[in-house]
Amino acid sequence: MLDPRQLYTIDPGVRASLAGERPVLVHLLEGYVDAGQVARQLAGHLRDSLESVVLADFDHDQLHDYRSRRPPMVFDTNTWVSLEDYALQLFKVKDASGRVFLLLTGPEPDTQWNRACAAILDLAGELGVEQVVTGQGVPMGVPHTRPVLVTSHATDPELVTDNPVWIDRVTVPGSFAGMLEFRAGQRGILGRGFVAHVPHYLAPGTYAPAALAVLERLRDASGLDVPPGELASLSLQTLTQLEAEVAGDNELGPLVEQLERQYDELEASGRASVPTPDEIGAAVERFLAQQDDEGEGPDAAR
Repeated sequence: MLDPRQLYTIDPGVRASLAGERPVLVHLLEGYVDAGQVARQLAGHLRDSLESVVLADFDHDQLHDYRSRRPPMVFDTNTWVSLEDYALQLFKVKDASGRVFLLLTGPEPDTQWNRACAAILDLAGELGVEQVVTGQGVPMGVPHTRPVLVTSHATDPELVTDNPVWIDRVTVPGSFAGMLEFRAGQRGILGRGFVAHVPHYLAPGTYAPAALAVLERLRDASGLDVPPGELASLSLQTLTQLEAEVAGDNELGPLVEQLERQYDELEASGRASVPTPDEIGAAVERFLAQQDDEGEGPDAAR
């Protein structure tokens, strides 16, 4: 393996300011299944609502497949006027109480996963990181009219005791976030993650209630002071808009009612709902197909 340290450049002044800290590392990457754009919303919320500065820039040209995920460009009349390029960056962030944590955001690497994991975890070890945390959304057969369910996972299974829906042993296509958590566990760094169950009929869009539910879990797991802010108001607006849309839709209304009955029956019985591997795979394939229909690859629509 080539030297992982050559994958990034670090700001020495920002690094020096972390002396004595034991920061949590929150990683929220784009490119894998993320129904409701949960990870993207959370990353944006943390960046927009808290003080942050770039700690490290990764050489993304080594990690990105530009023909798979092309950067959006704007052409106006007779010239190119903008380019929205991709960047994988590690930020030093202060929460509302002044506590420092790290935030890794950007597109999931397309290549050199083991080397990129090593680079991130080597740097995390040097900075005293003891826990890495992530969040995302998956499409599920649940109604938007009920509380958002969140499934947890961790490198220490004893920390996961209250999952509303459990899944038996299953093999799924890997994600970089999943590999990073797995490799962290091998190094003795605690890895935790929270997956919101996003109504499958809302999965391709932005679903704020799911992001808010995951934010609450991230706060509890990390101890970080991150107020919900605009995510809370946006969640209320989203649910209000959906109520009006469902009332005027002859197809969506009956679907939501059916999902409500299933949800309430399972909650009343206290039984776990166990999707089969085929059902999980089909849900993921439907979501990815919907994303592909909107553009070139799952990240074309930005």
